[in-house]
Amino acid sequence: MGAAGLHAAIEYHVVNSLGWPSLRPLQEASIGPIRSGADCLLVAPTAGGKTEAAVFPLLSNMMDDSWRGFTVIYVTPLKALLNNLLPRLDKYTEWVGRRVALWHGDVGVGDRRRILADPPDILLTTPESLEAMLVSRRVSHHQFFRSIRAIVVDEVHSFAASDRGWHLLAVLERLQRIADRPIQRIGLSATLGNPESVLQWLQGANRSRGVQAEVVRDSSMISAPDVTLDYVGSLENSAEVLSRLFVGEKRLVFCQARAQAEELAFELRERGVTTYVSHSSLSVDERRISERAFAEARDCVIVATSTLELGIDIGDLDRMIQIDAPFSVSAFLQRLGRTGRRPGTTRNALFLTTELDGFARAAGLLLLWSRGFVEPIVAPPHPRHIAAQQLLALALQEGRFPVAGWQEWWAGCAVMDGAAEVLEYLVSSEFLVSDGDFLMIGPTAERAFGRRNFMDLLSSFIADLEIRVLEGAKEIGSVAPIALPKDVADGLRPLLLNGRAWRVDDVDWEKRRVHVTAHPEKGKVRWSSGSIAEPFELVRARRDVLLGEDPPVTLSARAMRQLAYLRELRADDVDADGLVLHKGTKGATLWGFAGLRAHQTLLAGFGEIAAEAVADNELIRFPDGVSIADFRSADVAGTLPAVPPDAVAGLKFSVALPVGMATGTLAERFVDRSGAARVSDARIACL
Repeated sequence: MGAAGLHAAIEYHVVNSLGWPSLRPLQEASIGPIRSGADCLLVAPTAGGKTEAAVFPLLSNMMDDSWRGFTVIYVTPLKALLNNLLPRLDKYTEWVGRRVALWHGDVGVGDRRRILADPPDILLTTPESLEAMLVSRRVSHHQFFRSIRAIVVDEVHSFAASDRGWHLLAVLERLQRIADRPIQRIGLSATLGNPESVLQWLQGANRSRGVQAEVVRDSSMISAPDVTLDYVGSLENSAEVLSRLFVGEKRLVFCQARAQAEELAFELRERGVTTYVSHSSLSVDERRISERAFAEARDCVIVATSTLELGIDIGDLDRMIQIDAPFSVSAFLQRLGRTGRRPGTTRNALFLTTELDGFARAAGLLLLWSRGFVEPIVAPPHPRHIAAQQLLALALQEGRFPVAGWQEWWAGCAVMDGAAEVLEYLVSSEFLVSDGDFLMIGPTAERAFGRRNFMDLLSSFIADLEIRVLEGAKEIGSVAPIALPKDVADGLRPLLLNGRAWRVDDVDWEKRRVHVTAHPEKGKVRWSSGSIAEPFELVRARRDVLLGEDPPVTLSARAMRQLAYLRELRADDVDADGLVLHKGTKGATLWGFAGLRAHQTLLAGFGEIAAEAVADNELIRFPDGVSIADFRSADVAGTLPAVPPDAVAGLKFSVALPVGMATGTLAERFVDRSGAARVSDARIACL
């Protein structure tokens, strides 16, 4: 063992191959806990060296304890992040004569066969690919996974906040049973408001097994960032500002929507700015070209959505620009952390807001951030649909499983709470059928999920239907059907994709593809979108801004004028002593500023009075009059917000649940009783 506590060969190469004079604080602090076998959560800003903090101790254990075969899984939420990590980990494993390999949906059959024939020491993959390996008849999963000792979960906050996290935990428990040993769990994250709770969640059944756990934080000091808020009034003006500011520098611009990113990229190119685009509806090849070119260039801009929020390496950035505002402080921190990586540089962010609501949200978010607030990560409650998926996946994995003792596959992990009731429904509906004392896949499951060898059963999220866009044989990306005409003869404005305009030549609805050619005029594109339920704290911070509290950042002259105008415009909507209820001839409006979830929960407690009411993040509008007494009597303690019938279709695997259970699951995930109670208990002034 070397002086730092790592294997001597690792320490040698850190100094002589990487040229590092020492490890970073997080990397030093993680060595003891990880080498002891404890479950860990490593928390550090973006580019804080978290990957090395996890991998160097694991490689050291691999060498010192003579681990053999496939022993470490490294999971990320994005295939692009895995691709990005491969060359780095390839170098580290070569130092000690070990190997790393990549397995996800874009990896070819030949490479997969080579991995199965000669497994690597570390496998980079996604939870969905792990599930696919477990259920595949081509993979001897009991043989392939029997040596697993540790798993690294990168960007763990991204998993923990969604059903993909429950799916990952459930798959991990099944792997743990195959390996017949506790699998060490190491999470990596840059932004967390409640790291201890997230680590407990990540531990799953390891907590009841008594596995030690430790949160390891980066102790290094970070200088205060340079943050500016500006108001420009439109995307065209944003492009004009960006074409004149920071010329010669590398700029990353975040947009909140794909259509907004496309329009901004087009406007920048019209102004002669070297511009690249990255978002989820561009083809993999186009995204890779953009990200690689941006990483190697200097005087350029890359316009992105949240796809570049995570740790994909696009080189050193000079500037981060945010168009309007994200919907959480944690997202802002992730984006801010993309800058200030080079010695002598400072983290920075410039907010260019294009409309009044975006300006107000940005000001509120920056005020909330200045208070040190970061949203706690809370796993979605009651993942009954994931329990249904897991029971069906186990039947595929093992061929059949016993009626008694199936619980052992998940060892009491919370994802399977209530699974007995789910299993009863699956059997009664013939998703599963009896074979003596065993259960196996039934005809209903074959009909619902059997297409493409049950591929629909392997992913815990639903992807929107999109139409592939091709220029000749080259795929550019995809668009939502609403962006295209039913008949090209009807005419259509040019399509906008990858920051360029395209003429639609032919739409093949059956094959879901559209052929295009380049076009000089500005195009237009749309994707499906819904209302964003903002957190209570974020909406309340916006109210604080309207009441006179300034975010402690640099405000441009335009922003200062806009802030004064906004406060004058909204003066009647806020009151420092409580909430405002406007009464008029056409009904009443309560300015609750509590977020959509709290407002919908409150409406559910009103009963029939709220039958025709509508709500958004800031207000509730009643077509008929309401009184303050109505608010005081609203029962929010045991109520659940209403769920539209068509919303159930958006819950993956909802078909494998009774309708009432699926509807209840959605309602329980949307409820905000504490926010609703704070509205109903507040002082309300009638105007």
